[in-house]
Amino acid sequence: MRITAIHDIVVPIKSEIRNAYISFAEMTASAVAIHTDVIRDGKPVVGYGFNSNGRYAQSGLLRDRFIPRLLAAKPEAVVDETGENIDPFKAWKIMMSNEKPGGHGERSVAVGVLDMALWDIVAKVEQRPLYRVFADRYNSGAYDEKVYVYAAGGYYYPGKDIEGLLDEMQRYLDLGYSTVKIKIGGAPLADDCRRIEAVLRILKPGQLLAVDANARFDRSEALAYAEALNSYELKWYEEPCEVLDFEVHADVAKASKNPVATGENLFSLVDTRNLIRYGGLVKERDYIQVDPALSYGAVEYIRIQAMLKELGWSSRRCIPHGGHQMALQVAAGLGLHGNESYPGVFQPFGGFADGHPVVDGYVKLPDAPGIGIEKKQNLWEVFRGL
Repeated sequence: MRITAIHDIVVPIKSEIRNAYISFAEMTASAVAIHTDVIRDGKPVVGYGFNSNGRYAQSGLLRDRFIPRLLAAKPEAVVDETGENIDPFKAWKIMMSNEKPGGHGERSVAVGVLDMALWDIVAKVEQRPLYRVFADRYNSGAYDEKVYVYAAGGYYYPGKDIEGLLDEMQRYLDLGYSTVKIKIGGAPLADDCRRIEAVLRILKPGQLLAVDANARFDRSEALAYAEALNSYELKWYEEPCEVLDFEVHADVAKASKNPVATGENLFSLVDTRNLIRYGGLVKERDYIQVDPALSYGAVEYIRIQAMLKELGWSSRRCIPHGGHQMALQVAAGLGLHGNESYPGVFQPFGGFADGHPVVDGYVKLPDAPGIGIEKKQNLWEVFRGL
């Protein structure tokens, strides 16, 4: 087989919402299509990929470095031993050729976009859902038929008061979610506590609330929030401080009675390993949120899982950021704790296949070959022209 063409576009996902750190008013994402000469169901196999919210479109890096490297590679340099399918690990090596170590900030996103499309190809050539490919290759054939998902929302919005927040959370609960998440750190501590308490009052037994500071706090603020949050029973306290400040993470993990969740802004095996080594997280309690779409793709995420296992962490302590179909496929195939979900924002990339509702906090995956992008109509409209 060979790659015959690669196309990319920039897609706006702008919204007036904000978290404690950034506004999404000008947010964009990259979308790519990788064409091959393999025929399935009478058509050439095409793989599709995109990047998660929170990082902008990567068109410059894609067009200047990573797409040209894939297109210039000899076919045998990117295919598996059969010669009939892509080898994403070999393709990853091609994309990362002549790249210095370190600097895991934006290029990890560009590589992740292409990596997603390559895995989509792999599963489509095998004519299987991607999670089954992951399970057979990296999880002894075990997979989850349904995946736990939580509704991420509770953003700050102009004119949005507590009543508006409660209306939003109730919509998510009515959709079938059993866990909801709200933002903190964009308002004074006392105001955030009132928001938390209001949401907790509408939750029923078995329903949970998580809170997310989006790395906003310094040491004193992070610890002040940890102490205040200890008064509540939460699913977790997320991203309390700058993601690479492992010393503060360790202080917060020690002070917090609630689980600590972090890692969505770590984009490499090395940085994730340092978090585990020096961040003070408790492997029986806390959660790792590395997003495969932002962290050099599933190839690097598989390496991260191997590292975590070596250091005594279960894959069930991992729940990726992103709220999209690729993370859902990874969660099902590698046996993760679950996956984020954005039922109300970041469209068309957020969310899962049409006709697969959330039931009691879980969602099933489609049986379609690949990631299933074609099964989410508003997302498929983005890729149809590619």
